[in-house]
Amino acid sequence: MRRLVVFLIVAGLAVCRILSRTRRGCAFMTMIGEDIEAVQQRDPAAAGKLEILTSYSGLHALWLHRVAHRLWRCRVPLLPRLISQLSRWLTQVEIHPGAQIGHGLFIDHGSGVVIGETTEIGDNVTLYQGVTLGGTGKESGKRHPTLGDNVVVGAGAKVLGSIKIGADAKIGAGSVVVQDIPRRSTVVGNPGRPVLVEGERVGIPDIDYRHLPDPVAEAIRCLVMRIVEMEKELDEIHPDRGERRRKAVEEAERVLEELLGFEHGAGI
Repeated sequence: MRRLVVFLIVAGLAVCRILSRTRRGCAFMTMIGEDIEAVQQRDPAAAGKLEILTSYSGLHALWLHRVAHRLWRCRVPLLPRLISQLSRWLTQVEIHPGAQIGHGLFIDHGSGVVIGETTEIGDNVTLYQGVTLGGTGKESGKRHPTLGDNVVVGAGAKVLGSIKIGADAKIGAGSVVVQDIPRRSTVVGNPGRPVLVEGERVGIPDIDYRHLPDPVAEAIRCLVMRIVEMEKELDEIHPDRGERRRKAVEEAERVLEELLGFEHGAGI
């Protein structure tokens, strides 16, 4: 096994050396260098280029996809799908040969990622494990999402249908997105709800999962606050019932604080 690994590395380096002497080979080598650099920039666990080259399944799946996609565009029958299925078996990442992927895609960990046929991915996009860029039915034509540049999709998120995710958007882990998302926004929940981010540009590589907004919980909190205000007004109208109502309000606030956990950012 060790000899096989050494042989593959040596053979790969030899092929790269040969390719570097041609114009297309130079472009290919540049592309590989950009992919490796993208991993180095966005993964603090990356120890070196050799480790990235040999150990990152998301990177291997991306390279195999580019081969399959080139064959797909040339209308070669069957072979692109066979390469796609081989990639799925080797890396646990399934990318349809028809998917269009820009420069600098980083698939972190990779396991369980699915990218559909008509998906379009911009430059410098980050996908974490378990992400699905899929369709919603058996419709023909464009049926998978389009992701703009610098989009980050958190672990386990599902982006479904022919929708557009604006540049610099962030999709929280576990979100299910079925509608267009404006640029520079953060999306959470099921169905995913965008929360626009003001100020500085939303960039890569990470989402601050500890402080993701919870729009449903915020709406409930607003309703609760309004009810409390109404109860205070009732106390003024009926002062003889004030003490009993005060105790009820205190108990309700205690229970709500335990459920919502706003102090610790736990959400509902």
